[in-house]
Amino acid sequence: MLEIRNLHATVSGKEILKGVDLTMRDGEVHALMGTNGAGKSTLSNVLVGHPAYTVTEGSITFNGKDLLAMKPEERAHEGLFMSFQTPVEIPGVSMTNFMRAALNAKRKHQGLPPMPANEFLKLMREKRAIVQLDAKLASRSVNEGFSGGEKKRNEIFQMAMLEPTLAILDETDSGLDVDALRIVAEGFNSLRTAETSAIVITHYQRLLDYLKPDIVHVLIDGRIVRTGGPDLAVEIEKRGFDWIKTE
Repeated sequence: MLEIRNLHATVSGKEILKGVDLTMRDGEVHALMGTNGAGKSTLSNVLVGHPAYTVTEGSITFNGKDLLAMKPEERAHEGLFMSFQTPVEIPGVSMTNFMRAALNAKRKHQGLPPMPANEFLKLMREKRAIVQLDAKLASRSVNEGFSGGEKKRNEIFQMAMLEPTLAILDETDSGLDVDALRIVAEGFNSLRTAETSAIVITHYQRLLDYLKPDIVHVLIDGRIVRTGGPDLAVEIEKRGFDWIKTE
């Protein structure tokens, strides 16, 4: 599904990624851990095509296509989704209208007609239930006045509506209490299939207890320096990252 080779990237002229290599297959969940400033969020922003980040070397292939040649909206239409660490508010745009526009833009890219209104509203009800998102929030502006937990649930709800093949969860557990974390994680798990994959960026083991990643990577100073199974995340929770830096 995803092939990253020797990826170098800068932001504001400073090199952050210094040769990242990563391979993902369909259905896999990869956890990406590392110290602050290691490049985790930079990698996710490069993948979705954030204009502030410049790729200076390397390649990214997504489902056999050159991801770096695509515009951000094309990447989304091709099946890439990112759940933001701090979801933005969009005043004046209701959740219903926002999701209808996003879903129909993807359908247009796929050569499909817009979804009929009654089917769309039924789909929204079904997907909201996955993360226990209050129906009242659908008529409000996107994330405006939402609590931290509601914003994170809303991100997973959007993911459920758009059905991406690769989801990037950028510190989705940040600021969540135990109950909200469980609901978000269970909602994500309910959407997993043999064809969908995810990159989960986190500092903590607690989210991974729910998501159960197949592979764990450690990113330090712009490079993946260690890759292992779920036990690697447990070891990091106990010992931090210093032992990896010194080996």
